[in-house]
Amino acid sequence: MLRKVIALAALGLAFVGGPASAASEPEEPKSVAWSFAGPFGKFDTAQVQRGYKVYREVCAACHSMDLMYFRNLGQKSGPFFDPEYPNPTENPYVKALAKDIQVNDIDQETGDTIQRAATAADKFPSPFPNEAAARASNGGALPPDLSVIVKAREGGADYIYSILVGYETPPPGLKVAPGQYYNPYMAGDLAAYWTGKGHAPKGGFIAMPPPLADGKVTFEDGKASTVDQQAKDVSAFLAWASDPKQTERKQFGLGAMIYLLIFTALLWFSYKRVWRNVAH
Repeated sequence: MLRKVIALAALGLAFVGGPASAASEPEEPKSVAWSFAGPFGKFDTAQVQRGYKVYREVCAACHSMDLMYFRNLGQKSGPFFDPEYPNPTENPYVKALAKDIQVNDIDQETGDTIQRAATAADKFPSPFPNEAAARASNGGALPPDLSVIVKAREGGADYIYSILVGYETPPPGLKVAPGQYYNPYMAGDLAAYWTGKGHAPKGGFIAMPPPLADGKVTFEDGKASTVDQQAKDVSAFLAWASDPKQTERKQFGLGAMIYLLIFTALLWFSYKRVWRNVAH
């Protein structure tokens, strides 16, 4: 009898305290049919070009890409590759894209810090001079560098896309601090901020306000500039930036497999011919 009482008491405590204190988890990222997915996938050039424009006009205001150079845009398998200019630093379109951006430099005569138009040999400029300035401009949060963000986050491009389109109105009972935004795809534990009934909602808080809006970027190819399209395009661009040689590597791998199959067939026929009169 005593055991039953203890068991019922424990069950009652579980129902009273369990759901409200249970740790929340993020939603699984949305699954997108990316053109570059799989062993034979390759990047959609037009999509990656649009994605670069979204990054440059929206994301670059807060996020750096310290590992990227303008010349990378014109390299083989890059979004602005032109076979007439195998040297990407000579690609006129890449030069034009770089020229629109101002970068810091040193005046060789005076030693003063100056700004000049970027060249294809320059890396993408950082929006902030240092980490302290970045945090001061973003309420204490440090915007992550996006150079390899798709490789660094579990879920890859699906995760980046889901975060960008996943902003939602906080459910009643969820306390959201100023400068924070609820996103069900963001990792976090909302139990401490949950005063509603049942389990705390999935997801977490993110310091970045919703960066995209319909029509915020104009696409020259006529593609509708919706939030969904912008999110897909910039996610594809960041996937390319995280692994610029992906397409070439896949092509090489396919060629290597074909070579090995042919070599295996030749080796088998050679074996049958050389050892045809030898008992095994």
